[in-house]
Amino acid sequence: MRKEKTVDFHIKWAWHAISRMYNTYASRRYGMTMAIGYVLLNIDTETGTPATKIGPSIGMEPRSLTRTLKTLEEKGWIRREIDENDKRFVKVFLTEEGRIKRDMAREGVISFNTMLREQIPLEKLVIFFEVIKEINRLVDEENNKIKAEPQIQEEF
Repeated sequence: MRKEKTVDFHIKWAWHAISRMYNTYASRRYGMTMAIGYVLLNIDTETGTPATKIGPSIGMEPRSLTRTLKTLEEKGWIRREIDENDKRFVKVFLTEEGRIKRDMAREGVISFNTMLREQIPLEKLVIFFEVIKEINRLVDEENNKIKAEPQIQEEF
């Protein structure tokens, strides 16, 4: 099968294009990356967010999240606080500068989505959302099946 005829090719192709656009926008206008913007957008502005909840909510690996949080802390955009009730947990809070950068990232997302909604008819977007939800559901089901299978043990 040719790659252009596969569903996953088109999803990945679109995501890479969006990612490049967001990175260009974020770096040229605000001195940040798309990943930093997503992290900032996923920190609760009032109560903070446990560090362990940020990565899974945006699909970021723990090592990448650790590096990103370190960068954000060095820039003064976040602060980390150990949970008073359970010292094993660390909550991440936005600083005032972090809130400003978060608002910039939010504005970029809103701007992009507004442009799409102006260019693509609502009926098509509704169908797109239905299809992408169905794809995600099927992927989750397949992942659960794979996880239930016995793991192959390699011999060395």
